[in-house]
Amino acid sequence: MLYELIGIVRPGRVSEVKEIAKTAGSIIINSGGVVRGYSNWGTFLLPAPAKKLQSTHYTGHHFIMRFDSSAKSQHALRRTMGLDPRLIKYSVVKLGSKLEDIKDVPGEAKFN
Repeated sequence: MLYELIGIVRPGRVSEVKEIAKTAGSIIINSGGVVRGYSNWGTFLLPAPAKKLQSTHYTGHHFIMRFDSSAKSQHALRRTMGLDPRLIKYSVVKLGSKLEDIKDVPGEAKFN
């Protein structure tokens, strides 16, 4: 199944974004999945202020990771992302499960 991880990391350090993306990719690869690609969207204002660990965030560094994996490895990814204090918010979206639905989806998510 094809999934898309949308992560929002606290702004300021690109190295934190790289570490989180690398950790997420290694979780997927170690459990038998395939990472299709990453997209770095940069820093944007959040639609609403987000509170995490007693601090309020108004901006965040956004990145996208597209990957194929089983539901079990996707659950492990969610568990790990939820425990990371550098991550403000994240969401995992299922893009499709049939080959006809996902065959033309590229690895990179372009920002319009």
